[in-house]
Amino acid sequence: MNAFFNYVYELIVWIALNIWSAIKGIGRAIAKIFDFSYYSSLFDSYKDKFGAGGWIMAVIVHILIAIILFMGAYLIIRFIKRLLTFRRPIKENEDLKDEVTRLKHEMLKLTYERDKILALQVSNLGIEVDKKLLNGEEVEETPEEAGEEVEVAEEEDTSNYRFARLVGIDRFYNSNKYIKPEYNDDINLEDICKNFRNFAASQLGLYYELDLIKFFIASLGATKMIILQGISGTGKTSLAYAFGQFVNNPSVICPVQPSWRDRTELFGYFNEFTKKFNETEFLKTIYEANYYDDTRLIVLDEMNIARVEYYFAEMLSILEMPRLEERQIEIVSSTWPDDPVNLNEGKLYISPNIWYIGTINNDDSTFAVADKVYDRAIPIDLDSKAARFDAPDTPSMNLRYDHLHKLFDVAKTMYPVSQENLAKLDEVDAYIIKHFRITFGNRILMQIHEFVPCYVACGGTEINGIDFMLSQKIIRKFQSLNLGYIRDEIDGFIAYLNELFGYDNMTISKDYLLRIKKLV
Repeated sequence: MNAFFNYVYELIVWIALNIWSAIKGIGRAIAKIFDFSYYSSLFDSYKDKFGAGGWIMAVIVHILIAIILFMGAYLIIRFIKRLLTFRRPIKENEDLKDEVTRLKHEMLKLTYERDKILALQVSNLGIEVDKKLLNGEEVEETPEEAGEEVEVAEEEDTSNYRFARLVGIDRFYNSNKYIKPEYNDDINLEDICKNFRNFAASQLGLYYELDLIKFFIASLGATKMIILQGISGTGKTSLAYAFGQFVNNPSVICPVQPSWRDRTELFGYFNEFTKKFNETEFLKTIYEANYYDDTRLIVLDEMNIARVEYYFAEMLSILEMPRLEERQIEIVSSTWPDDPVNLNEGKLYISPNIWYIGTINNDDSTFAVADKVYDRAIPIDLDSKAARFDAPDTPSMNLRYDHLHKLFDVAKTMYPVSQENLAKLDEVDAYIIKHFRITFGNRILMQIHEFVPCYVACGGTEINGIDFMLSQKIIRKFQSLNLGYIRDEIDGFIAYLNELFGYDNMTISKDYLLRIKKLV
């Protein structure tokens, strides 16, 4: 064994000596690098032989060497500092964790105190509040948040429920307080357009071109989402507002906020602290729509002030479900015995009598809307204000969804797109693929098949309906291309449209192409 220990000892000593020799060698090498006396003597031995060019080069070389040495020293120092500060001390990490825990605890206490103050304020207003709340046993939602359901809650308080507002809706429609209106089931699509335009002008002082109204109403028959876009002040939000007033079912305006990141901004969320669900106006409107047959609009005002594909992505997918019964969205993952009647295993059915209207201002303060949003919606441009006109005094009306849906179905049967124009659309598709590398796609073709008949039933012509859809669904995509590259192709495409459809037709598409050309 002594021989073995002697072997290990000599082996370790030999390795240690060589490591030490390497360290000393590195130290000696660094010392020689910074041996300025040697550099001075070396320079003195050659400087008398430098010419003018040699002196210039010598200055440059010395500057470069100085920079390299400085950078090397700087990098070494930074590397050493990183090694020393790579990991925080364990005690410091533990202190940070304790601080985070303490701050969370303080936040919960502040939230609790805030809710107690709100409850006391509500109580002082003369509205009944559960005594448990004032004693600090649980936190309740303020009755003001119950909106229209406050009157219903007078018979039996709903504030103890997880979904206070939705339960209030159940009780209102299941009582004798809801009186079903008398619907106008004799009106046709063309009269709806004319009456809506005259109502907006005579009752609200809002003026719109008749063609715009036709585009708007026909779009309701082709999609569940419409995008109204254009410069500020052209009446985008007021158009949707006016329609709600016209059908005696006010449109719900949901102003989009820049902070919106996911669906909870629309549908709300369950508060683990209060054990209540934060019910939004959007959720309330969709839930309530299951109780009536009226037509209803929800307006996402300035929808691109946040990224639409973040907060509305799930709804976009649900609205494309082929079967209506599949259009459900999960609100909560678990069920409680006192949950609202129309929440089926935590899922809410999206009623078909609701349309979603997005308004867009295209400026530097907003996000670009993704193609997948535009493809599922029908965009309508509002770039100018209509002139005033004398409109007959026109009252509002109650429009049943089933009647409106029937009108759209009848229009699609009576006014299908002609085979001649379908063949021309195929030719246009082939031309656009060849020259612009863009195609219609099945979704856009389906929307054309559904929109154009509805537009004809609204009093428009088939060729103008095709023109509108071509400009809004296909030519709009040209703006995402290299405009300098397609500039020379635009004139050729306009000439092709003139040859195929005639000089007097497709004016919307041709005007759109000329606007794009001016952007180059």
